[in-house]
Amino acid sequence: MAKPARAWQRMLSGRRLDLLDPTPMDIEIEDIAHGLAFVARWNGQTRGDFAYSVAEHSLLVEEIFGRIVPDSPPRWRLAALLHDAPEYVIGDMISPVKASVGPSYGVLDDRLSTAVHLRFGLPAQVPVTVKKQIKRADRISAYMEAVQIAGFAEPEAARVFGRPSETLMQGLSILLRPPKTVRAAYTARHQELLSLI
Repeated sequence: MAKPARAWQRMLSGRRLDLLDPTPMDIEIEDIAHGLAFVARWNGQTRGDFAYSVAEHSLLVEEIFGRIVPDSPPRWRLAALLHDAPEYVIGDMISPVKASVGPSYGVLDDRLSTAVHLRFGLPAQVPVTVKKQIKRADRISAYMEAVQIAGFAEPEAARVFGRPSETLMQGLSILLRPPKTVRAAYTARHQELLSLI
């Protein structure tokens, strides 16, 4: 009889995370921040001396979400910061690859999201209205990334991601920082938001 394939990963914290059955007790923010700081958006196909990391993207999405819903409680700001947290172990797949992989990717992502949410005191499922607002912030960030660092012309980015309100993007720019710096910024913002809940 064949030995079953390993479905867990050892984290730097020492935790052993079962990808098929993740538990909140095996989730640590330091592991998430570290992993996301080293995962490149756009499969690394961006301009600059550093990859644009999922951690940096998540910080921007949380900031944009705060502009979309200025009176949002801190817990939903935290949900926005953690919206791509599962990618610390499953990586960031571009949308065309996710579509070709099919629903199994979404199931894995949902299980990990649930464990992350429960670990940090959020409901297992974020309310649909909040999820839509986070998705809107995510698309605005994607538009900015596409135009500023991923080689898209504005009309193409607008076709793919929609043209965002200039007000929501005012004063924001894409940051390219070393992983160590982004990891610290992500961890600090997480701690700040947790302290407000």
